[in-house]
Amino acid sequence: MKKTTHFIMLTVALLFSTVLIAQSTITGTVIEAGSNIPLPGANIIEKGTTNGVTSDFDGNFTIKTQESSGELVITFIGYTSKTISFSGDATLESIALESSQVGLEEVQIIASVAVDRKTPVAVSTIKSADIELKLGTQEFPEILKSTPGVYATKAGGGYGDGRINLRGFDSENVAVMINGIPVNDMENGRVFWSNWAGLGDVTSTMQVQRGLGASKLAVPSIGGTINIITKTTDVEAGGNISTTIANDGYEKFGITYSTGLLENGFAATVSAATTEGNGYVDGTEFNGVSYFVNLSKEINENHKLSFSAFGSKQRHGQRQNRQLIETYKNSDRGRKFNADWGYYNGQVTHQEDNFYNKPQISLNHYWTLSEKTSIISSAYVSFGSGGGGGTRGVNKFTINADGSSDYRTGLFGPLDFDKISDENAALGANGSETILRASRNDHNWYGLLSTLKTDLSDDLVLLTGVDFRSYKGIHFQEVTNLLGGQYFLDDNNENNPNNPAKVGDKINYNNDGKVGWLGFFGQLEYDVNEKFNTFIALAASNTSYQRIDYFNYLDSDPLQETDKYNFFGFSAKAGANYRIDENHNVFANLGYFEKAADFDSVFLNFSNDNINADAENQKITSYELGYGFRGDKLSANVNLYRTTWNDRTETATFQQPDGTRATANILGVNAIHQGIEIDFVYRASEKISFTGMASLGDWRWDSDVTNVSILDEEQNIVDTVNLFIKDLHVSDAAQTAFALGANYKLSSDTRLVVDYNYYADIYADYDPSDRGTQGAPDAWKMPDYGLFDLALNHNFKFGPFDATLTGRMNNVFDTEYISDAQDGAGSTDDTALVWFGYGRTFSVGAKLNF
Repeated sequence: MKKTTHFIMLTVALLFSTVLIAQSTITGTVIEAGSNIPLPGANIIEKGTTNGVTSDFDGNFTIKTQESSGELVITFIGYTSKTISFSGDATLESIALESSQVGLEEVQIIASVAVDRKTPVAVSTIKSADIELKLGTQEFPEILKSTPGVYATKAGGGYGDGRINLRGFDSENVAVMINGIPVNDMENGRVFWSNWAGLGDVTSTMQVQRGLGASKLAVPSIGGTINIITKTTDVEAGGNISTTIANDGYEKFGITYSTGLLENGFAATVSAATTEGNGYVDGTEFNGVSYFVNLSKEINENHKLSFSAFGSKQRHGQRQNRQLIETYKNSDRGRKFNADWGYYNGQVTHQEDNFYNKPQISLNHYWTLSEKTSIISSAYVSFGSGGGGGTRGVNKFTINADGSSDYRTGLFGPLDFDKISDENAALGANGSETILRASRNDHNWYGLLSTLKTDLSDDLVLLTGVDFRSYKGIHFQEVTNLLGGQYFLDDNNENNPNNPAKVGDKINYNNDGKVGWLGFFGQLEYDVNEKFNTFIALAASNTSYQRIDYFNYLDSDPLQETDKYNFFGFSAKAGANYRIDENHNVFANLGYFEKAADFDSVFLNFSNDNINADAENQKITSYELGYGFRGDKLSANVNLYRTTWNDRTETATFQQPDGTRATANILGVNAIHQGIEIDFVYRASEKISFTGMASLGDWRWDSDVTNVSILDEEQNIVDTVNLFIKDLHVSDAAQTAFALGANYKLSSDTRLVVDYNYYADIYADYDPSDRGTQGAPDAWKMPDYGLFDLALNHNFKFGPFDATLTGRMNNVFDTEYISDAQDGAGSTDDTALVWFGYGRTFSVGAKLNF
């Protein structure tokens, strides 16, 4: 018996030692080829077995193999798989997976994609899988709301009306680029997200580069750069169909198909989606069609062409006018209340709406001159058509504090357009008193962006190129509905006075704005050694403005068309990143640039005979220090920044007591934005990880400004004031923000994501006319608020197809909060005009891959 026991123990020991000898421990890092961005969640499988692991948030993995030698198969959705041989314990070099999308690496070069722990900028990267998981019915900018320095809201709540601030700067001062192509409006720098309402469906990667950013172009990246990389075309054939339903009648249907890379080097991907719904806010019905086409052709080893076209044609009702908090409270619709809609002939009719179609079309040429040199060029064009609705004539749309109105159905009720129509009809040959109109902002935009990349040595890379743009903005108002009348008498056209305008006729104003841009840029990247990376970048540009006014001047008047006025701008920035070891890195960057004044600050008061030909360039100085930590479980970043903005050009919009809107051109304002940002990811186990961020800002006006002109909706000066705003807080964004999230893998096919975002120190947007005395107070400080969001994703087999179900719930606890506010008299909550944010919303989506 004893011998038998010894024999069994010896056998077990030998078998155990054999297993130990057979096992190997392999470590490595999975990254994206070209950008070197880590790929978290990549699958690493020991070939021929079920033994496998996934990479962590930095792309790192450790696998104990069952055999001492063999092969590992590395896969990641959207990338081609790679097989690596191993023998014994080993630490592999970085495993670079090529994107399964043709031309993506070249697009990333022209788009200035930042590389983690190398490019010395503060950056956050969001991949398409996370966008698909979390977006749902949110506005596209809201996908970034857990990013440090970001404040994103739905604004009035209409489809595509979302807005974003970055480090306290609005979209006019945040560069937004799609595949490296700037999309900020050429006249005023604004970004209208409704133009890109379908962008979430076709985005491959989105980067937020805070501060100076990595862009080589002389773009308005004062707050930072939002760098959006769309999908190109897939190497493998296939596609998907998808559908989403949500609250308030939201329905979305989409389809995508790719031919794959054919033997002749041709590949094509097409995608389309329709979206419609009633809107969470009353009177914000919407419908949209988004589309995407990419055609790629590998001509030979040295030449590749890629054609892209995408856009989103949409129309939606808006909640344009904010209301007193008391108005929302007294209305039985609460935070859904909207005063800007009603009924006409039994149909929902909008006082305020938005309609637009802005296809972006580009042809990219990738030219490999040699192993060390390549030229990547993008010729693009965009034709924008559309605008925003409103009223003209006698104002019959105001609402009294108690909710009453002569032109509404009941207290706080919808507008009674039929009553207005009856009154207009009774006027007969005298024409309509009140009509609906559209303010059009069409444009034609042509551009060329070309980048030469050459390796001067193994450690020195030169990137240089040209940025050409030509833009024509076409601005006019047109009659859209006479509301029962025969015509509308308009006396604003000097060439056609007392014009009895009919539907489709131009009224009020009609002018073109022409903007020319020619820029040159150059950047040197020097890798001092494997740990130390540096760069220096220079850019210069000339901006030309010209205005043509067809209404305020006779056709024979030389003033109808102005001369061209040129403004020179430039930028210089440098930075360095030092990797202390595998875990720690530090970086610093600094820069100075001068940005040309905006179009409206040159042609004051929308006039050709009041020209500020010597408008000051805006002068920006920025610097930043950063620290990064990468450990086995914890990844964290800390950034300190300070941006000084002198001779700032600012245009503020606010609501007057009679309900109409007014604007103020605020010239020569100085501001200081400084703060600290912290973000982290903690991988507690293979199943659960946590994310978090803290953003603490101190953004203040640094100087007073005098002689500010306040203009009404008809572009008439209604007042001139001095602004005493020194040391007052910059408004309209949360200066303090925190976020905490959890990502729990319920199983290999199911994950649950919970996010909490908290916002504080939000000051209502200033009413410039209330800062005309010394000692003026800060604007009303909005209540702090926090929101919980939830998303659940499940992958499964549906016959031969891979399928995905996704459920999302935003504002899980139905928190009531104010997202946006305009300061009122005395800067109190009783006088502030506000928009309430959405309550609890949900969506359920399904996707079938084929």
